[in-house]
This record gives sequence, C-alpha cells and structure tokens, in this order.
Amino acid sequence: MTDTGIFAALQDVPTTTLADLLGRKQVMDVVIRPLWEPVPRVAGPAFTVSCPPGDNLMLHAAVHRAGPGSVIVVESGDLDHALAGGNVCAVAQRRGVAAFVADGLIRDLGEVRGLGFPVFGRGIIPIPGAKKAVRPLNEPVRCGGVRVESGDVVVADGEGVVVVPAGRAAQVLQGARAKLAKEAGETLDDWEKAHRARIDEILAAGGFEG
Repeated sequence: MTDTGIFAALQDVPTTTLADLLGRKQVMDVVIRPLWEPVPRVAGPAFTVSCPPGDNLMLHAAVHRAGPGSVIVVESGDLDHALAGGNVCAVAQRRGVAAFVADGLIRDLGEVRGLGFPVFGRGIIPIPGAKKAVRPLNEPVRCGGVRVESGDVVVADGEGVVVVPAGRAAQVLQGARAKLAKEAGETLDDWEKAHRARIDEILAAGGFEG
C-alpha cells in the first residue's frame, strides 16, 4: 500500500483504537484538544515546525511549504500569543493542509470554525505573535509531550491526537484493522461475558471476596 493509501486508511481508525495499540507514549497530552467541535477525524503526514515563545514566523512559512494532506505540527508551548488566525488557517486549507496540531494557541476561532478547518491546540487568545525567529522546518519536535518527526502519521479526532511512527504505520494499520474487525463481530453480550470473567479473575488474584 502506498503512503497515501495508508494515510487514507488510518483516517478511518479511531484514535482510541490506535492508543490501545501504541500506548501512552504516542498520545498527546490532554491539553491538545480540538478547538471546535464536532471536528472531523484527520490523518496525514506530519510537517513539523518549531516556534519560540512569542513568535509564529515558521508556522506562517510552513503554510506555504507543506504538501497537500499534511498535518502541520507545531512545537511552541507559548500561552501568551496566538500562532495563527483566520486568514492563515484559510490559506492553509486552500493549499490542502489537513489540519494544525499546535502546542500553543490560535485566534479568530469563529472564522476557523466557519471554515471547517481542524485545529487541535491548547486554546484561544486574541494577541498575535511576532515574526522574527527563523528556524529550520521538518526537524523533530515535541508537541503535547510526544516526539514527532517529519513524515510520522498524525491521527486526530474528538478523542485526542495520536502519532504513528512512520516506520510502523503499515504494521499499526494492519493491527488496527484486525482489532476493529474483531470488535465488529462481537455482541455486547459477548463483550460483557468476557469482561466479567477478566475482571473477576483479576479480583480473585488480588484476594478480593464478594
């Protein structure tokens, strides 16, 4: 399967399923959340950006350089200035960028929501950042506590953001499909029976009586 096919297929996989397979290390912190809802699930290759506190130059540069389908992932952590606003999101959307995932803030939320452009981040603030700090693009970054490299697959939905390492994407997709197929063939009665047996076994092993 081509990389494009893997991205498209992973868009059909809930982040909860991916989190079960990959574990906590690949799941961004709870502070990185959809900034409007209901947000569509997105999946695409990471285009990574690093912005120092108070500056958003490289995110604005990335908008004109990221390929269609990319998820722009921003390391920042700044809680005093917006990384982007309505016009930047509109241009990104027009250029085919799938979403922003930012360890920081944006502004013009009403405009962004109206565009239907998915943004996952820490929150909203009306104050814009400066445009001075030049940094390289597509270097490894840390966003929401997760190391993200250029080309890793970022999957984000209303449940959160999961980063699938590029070298494991095909394997993870295969595992996710198997897990989803198994769950689809299981009734609630089946699940309840297995769940009860597992919980009772754990309780008994711990010496619980009752």
